[in-house]
Amino acid sequence: MTKSRSKIIAEKTIYAAFKILKEAGGELRGSEVVKKISNTLDFDDYEKHRYEKTGYIRWQSILHFYTIDCMKAGYLRKSKGLWILTEEGEDAIELGPEKLLSAANKLYREWDAKRQKDEKNSKDDEDDEDDEDDIETNPRQKQRALLNQYEEDADTGLREFINDKNPYEFQDLVAALLEVMGYYISDVAQRGPDGGIDIIAYTDPLGTKQPRIIVQVKHRPEKSVSSDQIQKLSGTLKRNTDVGIFVTSGQFSKPAIKEARDSREHIELIDYDRFISLWQEYYNKMADEQKNMLPLHPIFFLGNND
Repeated sequence: MTKSRSKIIAEKTIYAAFKILKEAGGELRGSEVVKKISNTLDFDDYEKHRYEKTGYIRWQSILHFYTIDCMKAGYLRKSKGLWILTEEGEDAIELGPEKLLSAANKLYREWDAKRQKDEKNSKDDEDDEDDEDDIETNPRQKQRALLNQYEEDADTGLREFINDKNPYEFQDLVAALLEVMGYYISDVAQRGPDGGIDIIAYTDPLGTKQPRIIVQVKHRPEKSVSSDQIQKLSGTLKRNTDVGIFVTSGQFSKPAIKEARDSREHIELIDYDRFISLWQEYYNKMADEQKNMLPLHPIFFLGNND
């Protein structure tokens, strides 16, 4: 039997995605994976067709659709726009494009059969699985894949907005967040040397109650904060009751996380993902002026409980 075009596209794009993730150390943002695939593989007009209804490109939609199989197979995980290749996924690369997808599809079908165990006619036909165009016959999985694309697009938009901010604008975002969280901002550093202190905050209006909160802000979206930067923040905590907060628009290296955890002083770490989560959590409590610094628009889609 003739293999469906969707399966052919899925085989090469899933395999390429796995190899890209492996070369990147096991994890990468989904938008970066898609970008690297587009620069690596050649696609014909059929594969590059843009769906009128969703605005998405065919090969990208097929890729997202079959990542659901890979996730249920235990080969791939997704978290806030980040794609993470598991050890099982890295091992599956050795199977090659066709067998990798076939194995993931089989494991997905086994998972789906258990989910629908009350349905007597649940299919698990290995002989015919390559001939089925699952993207057309599985609306539930198609919906999940589409929601994943929407979520990744939203994440990309937020990241680009933050990345376009200059360091002082990002610093103002952090100060606004702390303020709406209930802290009282005593000082925000102006342009020039700040001695490692960007924001000073208290838990009361006059700063008479402990602790004093020392905040270091780094706007480096593409870089990881190192352990020595955590040590420098620790050195600015002069009072025994001082608390340090390090906020970055990027992420923290593993040594930096360990340094903060092992520090004698209390040092709280807020990376990009945690900053966005906090902004979303406190967004409804913000004044319009604060909201306009990073405006959000919630949209609700029909979901599922899988």
